[in-house]
Amino acid sequence: MDERSYKLGSNRSAIRELFEFSKKRKAIVGEENVFDFSLGNPSVAPNPAVNATLIDLLQNEDPCLVHGYTSAQGDAETREAIALDLNKRFGTNYKGNEIYMTCGAAASLVITLKAINDGPDDEVLAIAPFFPEYKLFVESSGAKFKVVPADLESFEINFNALEECVNQNTKAIIVDSPNNPTGVVYSEESLKKLASFLEKKQKEYGHPIYIVCDEPYREIVYDGKAVPHIPSLYDNTIICYSYSKSLSLPGERIGYILVPPKCHESEKLYLAVCGAGRIFGYVCAPSIFQKMVAKCTGLTGDISEYARNRDALYNGLTEIGYECVYPAGAFYLFVKALEDAPAFSERAKQYDLIVVPSDGFGVKGYVRLAYCTKYETIVNSMPRFKALFDSYK
Repeated sequence: MDERSYKLGSNRSAIRELFEFSKKRKAIVGEENVFDFSLGNPSVAPNPAVNATLIDLLQNEDPCLVHGYTSAQGDAETREAIALDLNKRFGTNYKGNEIYMTCGAAASLVITLKAINDGPDDEVLAIAPFFPEYKLFVESSGAKFKVVPADLESFEINFNALEECVNQNTKAIIVDSPNNPTGVVYSEESLKKLASFLEKKQKEYGHPIYIVCDEPYREIVYDGKAVPHIPSLYDNTIICYSYSKSLSLPGERIGYILVPPKCHESEKLYLAVCGAGRIFGYVCAPSIFQKMVAKCTGLTGDISEYARNRDALYNGLTEIGYECVYPAGAFYLFVKALEDAPAFSERAKQYDLIVVPSDGFGVKGYVRLAYCTKYETIVNSMPRFKALFDSYK
């Protein structure tokens, strides 16, 4: 038995532990009396075109094709449709044979990291705060996981810390924008500065350093904010995308990897992605959802619902007196804890408030609140947050 796998299976992540605690608590006191902000499970319904397309596929297409295998790298029509949509939106010239269909963003990241890492000395960097599972994904590829400490003022990229972290062994840096857990959208100025820095380091070390973009929240932005298309700023960029958030399909596990043609040895890299998919058994993503995506590219759920939730939660908590990072995207609020974050999270449970301590995200002293929940949950939680705040006076 693999001891590491046993330990991971025996101990859920903090997010999942809190989610399971919430379910048990709801069974005791009632769902309406527990205010669960733990899990990033979309509360906005999928775009109506999603269900309509699925029904049409089931009723009017050949069942053997709808439910059968696609090519290992994905349905050709789907990959071409995605490429055309990206070209329309970003002024690029991508082709379907540069896209690999996956079982969601996690599979995209695992496959990509395996494809680019080729030795035990390789290092992959993550910018704090970051999604906790990155560490597992990087280590599963055989590389070492390294954290770039957070910029606690802006929660953008801490360039002073980055300069100290990058070295000859650096193979990639994971960029997550809009960010989970802060909701911060990295500015084009920051990303251009990152691109310029990595270009210099590539020349210095004589090998590519990839930006691996984790982009499941790309379309979930507010206030007219734009998310820069990083491959247009830096050639050695690989996109890992999921429809879990934009189309509210987390349980369907459908996404893709884009290997842009400007990447170093892009054709060889794409084949390495195909090979890594074989190694992990991630070939032929769910067929019916591939075919649905081909007809629903560019669509999203109603993002305005998340904007309303953000405003209600951010304004409500700051009026009480909490310090919060203002989120321009995603559906998370990063709130300064009133004591050590795990202790604050435990104390919040006494008020049936379920919030995630920031320690697992690589930053201490904050909690993450997922506001992809019912609007009424946010409104009704405010008296509990006030009582929790007052308990520290």
